[in-house]
Amino acid sequence: MKKIPLLAFVLLIAFSGSLFAQQPVKLVIAGRDGDYGTGMQAAVDAYKVLHPEVTFEVLKLSGDDIYQKTVIDLKTGTGSYDIILIDDPKALQFQKAGWLADLDAIYKKSGQKVDADFFPNLVNLCRYPDNATGKLYALPFIGNVSLFAYRTDLFAKYGLKEPKTWTDVLAAAKKIQTGEGESVSGVIFRGVKGNPIVTAFLPMFWAFGGEIFDAAGKPILNSPAGIKALNYFLELAKYAPKGTPMNNTAQVRDTLLAGGAAITPEVWPAWLGALNDPAKSKVVGNVKVMAHPSEVKASAPMLGIWHVAIPAASKNQAAAFQFFQFLTSKDTQKLMAMKAGLPPSRASVYDDAELLALRPWYPAVRSALIAGKARPRTTVWSEIENILGGSLQEALIGDKSADQALNEANAAIAAILQ
Repeated sequence: MKKIPLLAFVLLIAFSGSLFAQQPVKLVIAGRDGDYGTGMQAAVDAYKVLHPEVTFEVLKLSGDDIYQKTVIDLKTGTGSYDIILIDDPKALQFQKAGWLADLDAIYKKSGQKVDADFFPNLVNLCRYPDNATGKLYALPFIGNVSLFAYRTDLFAKYGLKEPKTWTDVLAAAKKIQTGEGESVSGVIFRGVKGNPIVTAFLPMFWAFGGEIFDAAGKPILNSPAGIKALNYFLELAKYAPKGTPMNNTAQVRDTLLAGGAAITPEVWPAWLGALNDPAKSKVVGNVKVMAHPSEVKASAPMLGIWHVAIPAASKNQAAAFQFFQFLTSKDTQKLMAMKAGLPPSRASVYDDAELLALRPWYPAVRSALIAGKARPRTTVWSEIENILGGSLQEALIGDKSADQALNEANAAIAAILQ
């Protein structure tokens, strides 16, 4: 039997009979650049075949630009956009301000409901409050989550088992660094202040029992568990390259592909497309990707999802909702994963054999999504991240002790919350 191409499959069955003809309409999407833009464009192109009466303007913006442009538009109620993407830490601002369409009401009016295929913890982040009974304002566009990677060949060479705890990670980094000398670093991670170093640190911090806030919303970064986590981070850094405080995405990703590090405690699905490509990778078949190790607490990969929402001010809500359903469907998620490597937010897509053959690390993504932990729900996360990221880097370069760095960060964060 002749194999049906993926796109034709999408067009044949994804929405046959479920979408009715629309009047001519133009939908404007405030989307991301890079792989996100590639994935969105693939979805738009597939939808236009089904609905030639719908035209699109797809803006492919940086993370900062999409935030600034959408906030300005939504504050004024201008209604320039019909579909928008929102970075998870910023979602609370949009939810509380009433800038987003109430999807519960729209689904109810249409006689439909959100199915249970989405990872429940991701859908809850799209609600306000962020629990199963909160009002739904978005759906998870992708299931983005941080991952952990290690060199299986080097672990075998030194008789090491897969690391189950962060204590195991430190021991392995030390042993491999000692054996390999300058040719291979024991570990590599991002050390640039702000988001990069915070993102590298949080899975360790949480696994050691650290929390940013207590139940009452008071900052507790400098708890004994938090200080222990930072001391661990600084000890692990002894087996990282000397330039670690200046390492960002490119340095970590390129070192991973070049085989220059035994352990990479922070990798993202978008980095992994070249991992098994001999033209781009020197470690084909020698890297295992997994959810992060545990310690005092269970594995805590950091969730990095993007929400997709319909602005309350959209002048084309009915047409936008039809495209929204298509965009978040199982078949479109597979299409975006195949075309651009965007990790799905629907559990069933991770069982697709064709997709797993192309993206063999996806079982690890699924495990990490299930175990994943979101950053705190606060409208001042950017300020918190900048404060914490600056203090972490000062500790990394040796200007401050772990105690001093977290005590000062905690006090500064408490001040902005008053």
